[in-house]
Amino acid sequence: MEKMNIPKVLIIGENSLVGSTLSNYAKNTFDLYHTYHNITINNKNSIQIDIVKETHKILDLIKKIKPDLVIHTVAYANVDFCEKNNYDANFLHVSVTEKIAQTCALIGAKILYFSTDAVFDGKQNEKYVESDISHPLSYYGKTKLAAEKILMDTSKNNIVFRTTVIYGPYSRSRFTSWVLDNLKQNKTVPAFTDQFNTPTLIDDLCKVILNTLNLDLSGIYHAAGKTCLSRYDFALKIAKTFDYDEALIIPTLSSAVNQIAPRPKNGCLDSTRLEKILNFDFSSIDSGLDFMKKSL
Repeated sequence: MEKMNIPKVLIIGENSLVGSTLSNYAKNTFDLYHTYHNITINNKNSIQIDIVKETHKILDLIKKIKPDLVIHTVAYANVDFCEKNNYDANFLHVSVTEKIAQTCALIGAKILYFSTDAVFDGKQNEKYVESDISHPLSYYGKTKLAAEKILMDTSKNNIVFRTTVIYGPYSRSRFTSWVLDNLKQNKTVPAFTDQFNTPTLIDDLCKVILNTLNLDLSGIYHAAGKTCLSRYDFALKIAKTFDYDEALIIPTLSSAVNQIAPRPKNGCLDSTRLEKILNFDFSSIDSGLDFMKKSL
């Protein structure tokens, strides 16, 4: 295949877990460009840009390289930081995203954006589907929902993937890395029994992204693992899978910890709609952790 026929893809945020893993999956499939912030990236076509302080540079880059697809992975992942720093969260999640969306619309580029289960209030008992009413509790969730609306209003071709608790065999996998680091040192791990999610294997997410690029897909989709479970049960399964003492996992109520931002009790997402379109099955928590163990 000639170079000119290979889709040109810009990944904004190669430092992120999604960005770094996706770069490895897609390096032989697409004409890849990347931006990174503070961790040196040696990949070809990697450009260092502080998207907050140098927003104009990312817009100029999009105009220069004219990608077919922009994968936007940059966000403040710390929900409590967003609750305390409303201006910063709004600027990155809303203002910067709007500028990127407007620039992409000008050149006809599609955007794939990552959102969150935090757009829901977590009060229903079932997994959330795309048509359920969004009602975020935290400022983080509010800014991500605002970004979703901007992307859908700017171009009918854009895609939003809502996902939750991404994990995998990589150092940037926050929850699993935290649990394993403590277990390796024989330290206790307090884990919430009253906050539920559908943890998502990063490798599944990357495969879905690659499959998506082969289809004329647009709109909002849930892209998350199959198993809905509490953080406590997730931590227990991590300990069991990696042969650590499960007694080190301590059941804890979220009210016992000083979390500044409110979290939905139920953050479980139903990805059936996307699975049917792509003919793809997201991993259960057991199969995902088994894959993670074999990959380490």
